[in-house]
Formats: sequence, structure tokens, C-alpha cells
Amino acid sequence: MNWYEKLNKYFPVEEMKSQKHMEMLLKEKGDVYYKDEGPYHVLMYAEFKSFIFIDYVYVSAASRGQGLGHKLIEKLKAKNKPIILEVEPVDYEDSDTEKRLKFYQREGFVHAQSIGYNRRSLATNEETPMEILYWSPDNQDEEEIYKQMKKMYEDIHTYKDEEIYGKSYQPVDEVLTYDNDRDTDDIFDALKQSEGV
Repeated sequence: MNWYEKLNKYFPVEEMKSQKHMEMLLKEKGDVYYKDEGPYHVLMYAEFKSFIFIDYVYVSAASRGQGLGHKLIEKLKAKNKPIILEVEPVDYEDSDTEKRLKFYQREGFVHAQSIGYNRRSLATNEETPMEILYWSPDNQDEEEIYKQMKKMYEDIHTYKDEEIYGKSYQPVDEVLTYDNDRDTDDIFDALKQSEGV
């Protein structure tokens, strides 16, 4: 299986970029968009001057529990920039969502509760609400994380979208919102409740 097949098998269709999109990013935005690949992992990320965005991280089931995911995150943390990523809300039918969240919680990520993120999938045409997690070496505030997410959305997610998919993603202001009073619970609290803590 090549790197794209591994990602495609692991991530839901509504979260996946096409192979063409990702290959164009690697080729045409190679100064920003990177692939870190090994026999048991695939990590796709964008590194900007002031932050890093993790697009996809896949660790094979055969190597889970051996600290590989931790090593990949540590490598990014060593760059000393905020790290941002998107996760789907906890789905108790899908234990992987819970495992992923627990992993990021152990790695010191926090939930950006004031950032709303809801993107229509070009593959399914359905709205896909996601939550934003981030790790910051210098305690950046969520408003700054929001600005960085907007840049990433425009530079990476919607890169040549019309050319690649034949249609455009929604404009950034329809997808991302910032509201200090957003009515949402900390995604990590849901984990504690599921454990009965």
C-alpha cells in the first residue's frame, strides 16, 4: 500500500483530500507542505513561519502502543511553534475517535472552544463539523490560533480546489468562526465522562 492508500483507508471520505490535491501541494507548495513517511506511519503537515498544521497522521495498527505517534509529535514540537489540528467530535460507536483524543490529550493539546469549524465535504456534499486542537509552547491565545487556521484553510485546504475538484470549497468565513461565548463543552471533558471519572 502506498502512503495515500494508507491514509484513504484510515480516514473517512469526507475528511480526505484527493491524491491529486495532496500531490500538487507536495510539488507546488513543497516549501510549506511536507510528507514524513516510514514503514509504519504517514504524517502530512504544513509548516508556516509562525505555526504548524497537522493535516493527517497515520500510525499502523501493528505498531500502535510503541511510542511512534509520540515521537512524531515530539519532532514537530521541537520546532517550537504552535501546532494545530482538526479532530472529529467523539463518536462512541467508533472507538478510534476516543483513542485519538486521548492520544492528543496525553501530548498536551488543548481544545480551542471558541473556534467553530464546519466544512461541507466536496466528496459527500455533507457538512462535517470538526473541533480544533492545539499545542502552544508560548501559550498563544485562541484568537491567534483562529487567524492561523484561516491562513491554513485558504493556503492548503482550498488550494486550486476548482481546478482539482471542479468546484470550490466554501469561503473561509463560512467555515471558521470565532466566538468567545461559543456554547460548547471541552471535548476532553466528554472523555472523562465516558470513563466515569
